Amino acid sequence: MPESKLQKIAQKAKHMSIEEVLKFLEVDPTKGLSSEEARRRLQEVGPNEIPEKKVHPLIKFLSYFWGPIPWMIEAAAILSAIVHHWEDFAIIVSLLIINGVVGFWQEHKAENIMEYLKQKLALEVRVLRDGQWKTIPARELVPGDIVRLRMGDIIPADIKLIDGDFLTVDESALTGESVPVTKKVGDVVYSGTIVKRGEMTGVVIATGLHTYFGRTVQLVQTAKTTSEYQKLVINIGNYLIVLSVIMIAIMFLVELHRGKPFIELLRFALVLTVAAIPAALPAVMSITMAIGAYELAKRQAIVTKLVAIEELAAVDTLCADKTGTLTKNQLTVDNPIAWDGFTVEEMLFYAALASKEENKDPIDLAILREVDKEKLRKCRQVKFVPFDPVIKHTEAEVECEGGKRFRTAKGAPQVILQMANADEKLTKEVMEKVEELARKGYRTLGVAVDFGDGWKFVGLIPLFDPPRDDSAETVKFLKRNGIRVKMITGDHIAIAKQIAKILGIGTKIHTADELEKAKGHELIQLCEEADGFAQVYPEHKFKIVKALQEAGHKVAMTGDGVNDAPALKQADVGIAVSGATDAARAAADIVLLAPGISVIKNAIVEARKIFQRMYSYVVYRITETIRVLFFITLSILAYNFYPVTAVMIILLALLNDLPIITIAYDNVKINRWPEKWNIREILTVSTIIGSMGVIETFLLLWIMINYFNISPKTATGLALLQSIIFLKLAVAGHLTIFVTRTRGPFWSIMPGKWLLWSAVGTKLIATLITVYGWGVTAIGWKYAGFVWLYCIVWFFIEDITKRAAYKFFSWEVKHERHKAAF
Repeated sequence: MPESKLQKIAQKAKHMSIEEVLKFLEVDPTKGLSSEEARRRLQEVGPNEIPEKKVHPLIKFLSYFWGPIPWMIEAAAILSAIVHHWEDFAIIVSLLIINGVVGFWQEHKAENIMEYLKQKLALEVRVLRDGQWKTIPARELVPGDIVRLRMGDIIPADIKLIDGDFLTVDESALTGESVPVTKKVGDVVYSGTIVKRGEMTGVVIATGLHTYFGRTVQLVQTAKTTSEYQKLVINIGNYLIVLSVIMIAIMFLVELHRGKPFIELLRFALVLTVAAIPAALPAVMSITMAIGAYELAKRQAIVTKLVAIEELAAVDTLCADKTGTLTKNQLTVDNPIAWDGFTVEEMLFYAALASKEENKDPIDLAILREVDKEKLRKCRQVKFVPFDPVIKHTEAEVECEGGKRFRTAKGAPQVILQMANADEKLTKEVMEKVEELARKGYRTLGVAVDFGDGWKFVGLIPLFDPPRDDSAETVKFLKRNGIRVKMITGDHIAIAKQIAKILGIGTKIHTADELEKAKGHELIQLCEEADGFAQVYPEHKFKIVKALQEAGHKVAMTGDGVNDAPALKQADVGIAVSGATDAARAAADIVLLAPGISVIKNAIVEARKIFQRMYSYVVYRITETIRVLFFITLSILAYNFYPVTAVMIILLALLNDLPIITIAYDNVKINRWPEKWNIREILTVSTIIGSMGVIETFLLLWIMINYFNISPKTATGLALLQSIIFLKLAVAGHLTIFVTRTRGPFWSIMPGKWLLWSAVGTKLIATLITVYGWGVTAIGWKYAGFVWLYCIVWFFIEDITKRAAYKFFSWEVKHERHKAAF
C-alpha cells in the first residue's frame, strides 16, 4: 500500500463510512489482517513511532569542550602557550581531552541504560490478527489493524471506531480541553489521547508521523523538575564556587601586589578555580542514577523519572493496593450461593455472559473457568457495558439460540440489590451473608438477570484472593526499615480487616464514608492513624495522599487504573503496579513489571543504596575542595611560593575524579530509616575532615622544610617540595574517599571492586609520576615512602574523628526520631 494512499485515508477517514474505510484498507473486521500482510504493510509504512532526533556523536563529544569549566581549562592552556610553557600546555590539553572522553563515555552509558528502560516500557495493544486476539507492541501497528480499546488505554494510533457502545476519551493532550468527550461508532479517536470510560473496537487508519497528533505518546517522561538532591548539589556547587572565587581573589591580589607576572598568576588562578569546582558532578550524578535505574529494572521496577530514585529513598509511608499487590490476584470461585429458585449453574452462566474473556480481567476469567464453553457459544453479546469504578458492575445484553434476548449483570452486591429493587428483608439477608463471607476473607459478587420484566437478584459468587506468599514478610521488613504500609482497597471493610490482620498491617481500617466526613486536621489525623482504607473509590486515593503529605510524610502510592492517575501524580513516588493501564503507567514515576509488594521493597532498598552513594560523594567533594583550596591559598599567602604547579592541580583533579565516578558501583549498607539530606551534618563533617587535611598538609610542608632541610628558596628545592606536596595531596585525597564513604570504621563496609582498584590504580600512577619524575621533579622512593606512611597515619586519625562527628549527629537524629515516632 503506497504512502500516498495512507495519507489519503488518514485525512478522509473521518468523513467516510465504516464500510468504505474497511474496503479501502482491505480488511475483514471479524478476522483482522493476516500476519504476513501486517509484516508487508509494516515494511511499507514503517513502525508506528516518531523517529527521535539524535545528536551526532562527534557533536556531542565536542560539547564537552564548550562551557564555563572547559573554557577555564582552555584559557589556562592558551596562557601556558603565551608564556611558552609548552610542557604544561601539552599536559593541560591532554588532560582536557581525557576529561572529555570520560564524560562522553559516562553520558553515552547513561543514555544506553535509559534506552533500555524505554524498551521495557513499550506500549502494547490488543490486535486481531489471523482471526485471533493478540497483544503486540504498539510500534508494530499498521493501517488496517483491528484493535480493542478499553478504559485506561492510551490510544496508540488514529483509529476509526467500528463496534461497541461508547468511549469517553480525554483529549486534553491534543486540544487542551480538560473535559472528556464521548465517541461512538463511526467516530475517530486520535493517537496520544486516553480512554477514561467504555470499551470499543476500531480499525487503525494512521500510524506514526501520519497520525493527526503527529507523534506517539512518550511513556518514559523526562522529568523537567529539579529534585531535592539536585537542588542540594547545585547549592553546594554554588557555595564551593563562591568560596573558591573569594579565596583565589585574595591570593591573586596579594600575589599581584608582590609583583608576580599577571599572565602567569592568571593562569594559576584559572587552574585552581577549575580544581575547586566539582567538575565531575554531572557525570557522577547521571551515571549513578542511571546505573541505579538499571539495577531496579533487573528487579522488575522500571523508573520513568530518574529523580524518583532519590524521592523513593525518603519515603516513610507506602499506600498499597490490596488486590494484585498484597494479594495474588488469582481469584477462584468457592461455594456459590443461588437465590430465589435459581440454580448455581444458572447463576454462573448469567455471570459468564456478563464477562469478556479477551479483556483478561481476573474476575471474568475466574467465572468463565466454571462454565461450559459450548453452552456459552450458543449465546452472543449484543451489547456490553464494561466495569467502571463508578457504576461498580458489568452489564450485557445477550441473544441466545431461538432469538431469546435478555440482560445480565454482575458486580458489587449492594449495587446489584439496588438494580433489582430488593426489599429490606432480601437486602438484609444478602448483606449479612456478604459480611459473613467477608470475615472469612471472601470477596463477593452479586448476579442479576432481566428477562424483560425487570432485574431479579440471582445469587452471590464468593471469590477468594489469598495474600501473596511474600507479603507478610515484606510488610515486616518495611516496618523494620521505618516505612508504614497502609492498605487501600475497594473491597468490603471486613475483607480488608481480615487481609490486613493476616499480613500484620493492623486492623484500624476506615471506610470512604469516614474519609468524606473528616475535614482539615481531623482528616490528616485520620489518615495518619489508619492502617488502611476500605470501600474507597480511586479518587479517594488523592485525598489520602494529600492529607499524609500535609502531615509531613513522604508518600509512595500504588495504582493501576486511569482514575488512579491524579493520586500517582500527587504522590512523592507514584508506582504503577503490574498490569496497570497505560494511563496509570504514564502518570507513574516507577512501573512494576512483576506483581507483588516485594518488588517495591527491592526498589526502596536500591534507592537507599543510591542515596548513600550520593551522600558519600557530596561529603567527599566538599572535603576535597576545602583541603586543596585552603591549603594552596593559605600556603601562598604564608610562604610566598606555589606549593604545587598549575599542571599538578589539573592532574590532581583528574586523578581524584576518576575513582569517584566509580562510586556508582560502590558497596553500601542501607539505613534503617528513610533517608533525608542533613545539610548541617554534611557541612560540619566535611569541614572537619577538610580542615584536618589542611593542617596535615601544612605540617608535612613544615617537616620537609625544617627536618629534611628542603629549601623553597632554591629552584631545585621548590620543585622537590612541589612534587612531594602533589603526591601527598593525591594519596591523601584518594584515602579520603574511603573515609567519607562510611559512617562507621572505614573497614565496616568492603568497597566495591571498581572503586577500590581505581583508587589504588590512580594512587600508584601519582606515586610513579613523582618517584620517576614523569613531567615533574623526581623525589625517589625514600620521600615517597615517607609520604605514604604519613598519609596512612593521618588516614586513621581522620577516620576516628569522622566517627566521633557522626556519632554526635546520630544521637541528635535518634532524639528527633524518638520525638516524631508514630
